[in-house]
Amino acid sequence: MFRYVDLFAGIGGFRLALDASGGECVYSSEINPACREVYRNNFGDEPTGDIKRIDERSVPDHDILAGGFPCQAFSIAGNKRGFEDTRGTLFFEVLRIAKAKKPKVLFLENVKNLVHHDQGRTLEVIKRSLEEQGYHFCWEVLNAADFGLAQNRERTIIVASKDKPFDFDPVKKKKFKKKNIEDILERDETSESLDPSSYTILDEALLKRQRSGLIFAGYRNKPFRKSGVRPNTEHLSRVHKQPNRIYHVSGTHPTLASQETAGRFWIYDGAKVRKLMIRECYSLQGFPENFIISSNKGNAYRQIGNSVGIPVIKAVAEEIKRQIL
Repeated sequence: MFRYVDLFAGIGGFRLALDASGGECVYSSEINPACREVYRNNFGDEPTGDIKRIDERSVPDHDILAGGFPCQAFSIAGNKRGFEDTRGTLFFEVLRIAKAKKPKVLFLENVKNLVHHDQGRTLEVIKRSLEEQGYHFCWEVLNAADFGLAQNRERTIIVASKDKPFDFDPVKKKKFKKKNIEDILERDETSESLDPSSYTILDEALLKRQRSGLIFAGYRNKPFRKSGVRPNTEHLSRVHKQPNRIYHVSGTHPTLASQETAGRFWIYDGAKVRKLMIRECYSLQGFPENFIISSNKGNAYRQIGNSVGIPVIKAVAEEIKRQIL
């Protein structure tokens, strides 16, 4: 048994993974009231609020400090201002608690773009800050699709440890059965389908699996921009370029985006185009069927887009336990 704190806890993705790995959550923090409600409904305790108001001395002793610190400041979906953005500075709240409690391991998750942000200088600041506190700093970009999820979701995973450097190789060598969208679909006819006149499906000869596992099948027939548009992107939306895209169920799904609160994730099964149901979105992240989601659909879509791929976190947690704890 190891003890951990769950910072920026969201709806509890880290907690599900760490509990399954033999951990005991001794403290959690989350600023968003809607997320705290879902967390309480599933785990029986409600996280404290704003991390900036936490007295670091009040945090219980723990072995692992875990959390996906807010990523909007580093994401390709945001303005990428990084530490100029107040959300980016929340890393230093993590550092403040680590300085006071000196956990054996910091286990952090963020967007893939963190590695490249500001030509690598942002990651270097994080690395140097942790090394100054006596931690070995290791990171890797891991894809949820390699851990048995039907979602192409690349995330930067950071493991900073006191005793010795963490080795990501055993994590990357773990074998998981590959899944496609069709493997997680619910047998329910209540999902929203599109009228065939409202979308265009590509010629079957063009339906090719990309290296990422995605199979782009077509697009919704929406009005499109005419200026400043690259060839073949006319039918894609301004933000994320996803809400107008349609993907074939025999491939993986693109990254679920937290900004897509209407759940406009469209799939094609060879006969019709329909929206992913909310439970299917949770399956794409590895959440169990009995997980109690928000009754507000907008919140539910936002929360799952902000969460983590649970099998990825669990695989890393098990190696932290084996290698360090």
